[in-house]
Amino acid sequence: MTREFEGRTVLVTGGAQGIGRGIVEAFARAGASVAVADLQADLAREWLGEIEGGSRRAHRAYDVDLAECGQINALVAQVEADFGRLDVLVHNAAYFPLTPFAAITPEVLERTLAVNLGALFWLAQAATPAFVRQRGGRLLVTSSVTGPRVAYPGLAHYAASKAGVNGFIRAAALELAPHRITVNGVEPGMIRTPAMDNLGDAALNARIADAVPLGRLGEPDDIAAAMLYLASAGAGYVTGQTIVVDGGATLPEASAAFLV
Repeated sequence: MTREFEGRTVLVTGGAQGIGRGIVEAFARAGASVAVADLQADLAREWLGEIEGGSRRAHRAYDVDLAECGQINALVAQVEADFGRLDVLVHNAAYFPLTPFAAITPEVLERTLAVNLGALFWLAQAATPAFVRQRGGRLLVTSSVTGPRVAYPGLAHYAASKAGVNGFIRAAALELAPHRITVNGVEPGMIRTPAMDNLGDAALNARIADAVPLGRLGEPDDIAAAMLYLASAGAGYVTGQTIVVDGGATLPEASAAFLV
């Protein structure tokens, strides 16, 4: 892997485990200094010092509740103060308790929208001045195929938030383009992470893997690779887009579509 991101700072929310950890490790291997924001920042601190690449100052984790706008503003200001710059922001954190539509409470809906969608607004607002000072930046978000493309029982609240995320990506891309800030996202399908335990047992996961056209579940590295591309110089003319990374599961001809 090249060291394209040497000297650059990347902030990843929800980076303590799963897809987020894969994104953090990929940017560090590519030379970036990485800041991790998570409710479980202690999990990140356990392994940040051992990741390959980056520098000592890359090993920073921040305890943040992304449902709180004030904490988000303080986070971005602290990251810029600690690292001296902010080049890439990846909003990966998500909240999605498996809940039948009829059982969704105001608290569940409000937290889902706050973490998945609201935090994206506040992160973008907080990071834009830092990007403008550097004459450009990359705002990235982990969206989902659930909502924009397919449905999954028990995730109506999550689907609504991710459909909103994709709408934000397109609108923000237009508004931020004059500042040389690109806005893009990745839509994962079924990725092998601890969060998959929310969606069903091992037997269901095996059925899904068998039905995916590429014959396997995705890995965090699959998502991280797409994020690296969207943050790279090679994607400098790409904005307002999402990349679907799902092994072909949501293609109309794929029998796995209804399972994702």
